[in-house]
Amino acid sequence: MEGQENELRGSSTGELVKHLGEQVSELVRKELELAKIELGEKAKEAGAGAGMLGGAGVVALLALGSLTACLILLLSEAMDAWVAALIVTVVYAAVAAAVALVGKERVKQGVPPTPEQTVETVKEDVQWAKTQATSVRR
Repeated sequence: MEGQENELRGSSTGELVKHLGEQVSELVRKELELAKIELGEKAKEAGAGAGMLGGAGVVALLALGSLTACLILLLSEAMDAWVAALIVTVVYAAVAAAVALVGKERVKQGVPPTPEQTVETVKEDVQWAKTQATSVRR
């Protein structure tokens, strides 16, 4: 690094500008690559949460039909059938709400899909570029 700095001290302004342009170009490429990776990770997390919500819905629907009939028939031995059906419906609604809340939290973990790490490194890169620019002026 120090050898490169000494080499740059003897360079003309045009060479320094060219070198800075090359470094900025390489930096932008790497930041874009990092952003792409980070966004992919966030999308996977959001997708997993959405998949859990969908899976919970399908399983709940499959179980709901047979279990509903069974419970209503069982409860109708002790009360009117409509009261038995209402009780079963309320219990299922509570279970569905709990599963939906868990799925919602998983989706939240992946949203918003901002590349937070990339934003931080870009800030560092801007600070580095400012430092380089001031050292070149000297």
